[in-house]
Amino acid sequence: MTSRQKITPHLWFDKEAKKAAKFYISIFPKSKINNTTTINNTPSGPVEIVTFELSGQEFMAISAGPLFKFNEAISFIVNCKTQQEIDYYWEKLSAVPEAEQCGWLKDKYGVSWQIVPTAMGEMMKDKDPKKLARVTEAFLRMKKFDIAALKKAYRGKL
Repeated sequence: MTSRQKITPHLWFDKEAKKAAKFYISIFPKSKINNTTTINNTPSGPVEIVTFELSGQEFMAISAGPLFKFNEAISFIVNCKTQQEIDYYWEKLSAVPEAEQCGWLKDKYGVSWQIVPTAMGEMMKDKDPKKLARVTEAFLRMKKFDIAALKKAYRGKL
């Protein structure tokens, strides 16, 4: 793989690397599988390695057995300009309702994602502690982010 980026996320799956990569590329625009390779004679047995891109971001995935599981310590942030985008990614990715909170969700492979409005990033840079407190209070009550409600809280129109 000729890497254009310095750091490439690498995801370890039990047996689902290629299936997961196909799932992810079906959701994100400008995405594709670049290569699939099988390596035999490893301590895990045959190992399938998949390189793929999601919206231009390179990833690598491996099917190498059940040794490691995903957890919330690592997540991928999807920045969304509109509520329609948030709704789209939430619908496509969320598979574990009990794991949903504050814009975080878990997909059917156990990977954690944060579906975040870009407007919230700007709000959180504001130096006014009252605005920050209102936005924080609003988003802590949410599972999926609601841009209109966040903006309303930011403006103090609860």
